[in-house]
Amino acid sequence: MSDPTPKKPSRIQMRNRRLILDSALDVFSRDGYGGATLDAIANGAGLSKPNLLYYFDGKNEIYVTLLSQLLETWLDPLIELNPDGDPVEELLGYVRLKLDMALELPAESRLFAGEMLQGAPRMAEHLKDELKPLFDQKCKAIQDWIDAGRLAPIDPAHLIFSIWSTTQHYADFGVQVAFLLDNADPAKGAQQHLEQMFRKLLQPIQQ
Repeated sequence: MSDPTPKKPSRIQMRNRRLILDSALDVFSRDGYGGATLDAIANGAGLSKPNLLYYFDGKNEIYVTLLSQLLETWLDPLIELNPDGDPVEELLGYVRLKLDMALELPAESRLFAGEMLQGAPRMAEHLKDELKPLFDQKCKAIQDWIDAGRLAPIDPAHLIFSIWSTTQHYADFGVQVAFLLDNADPAKGAQQHLEQMFRKLLQPIQQ
């Protein structure tokens, strides 16, 4: 009787999968899903196309794997938002983490943005099953802070959208940002500006 336990991938197999996914990230974020080819991904990974197809069934599986991993990474800072912490500092910490991710992972951000611009044809179920419950949970935590007078009266959903849009702008429009800032590092100025803006927005109204 055969052992039903899945065989653990070897170090070479794990390395090759990583090479493929790293190459695919570059190709998809640059060329989009429609423009990406298995040949380009294989070349970037330093593998043959048949070797690539040993690890993945095709372009769609590579793309969905990348986006699933990215969504998990993208959600981590939101998961860490602690409803028992200081509301303003928790949310400012979230802003800082999201900005850091945008600056450090611009290709990942552009890949995710591209999927959303297409109407999320390959990620709709993930958004429904993973993002929506977490989003609703954190909106409730923010609303509880507001009801307790610990935050200014703002719309929790649109607050989160604002954090996403202002931080990910530095990744999704990085070329424009670099051009307008004469290639100066945007990190320090962006962090200072966003923290000042959101702190002012979030501070509860003094009675």
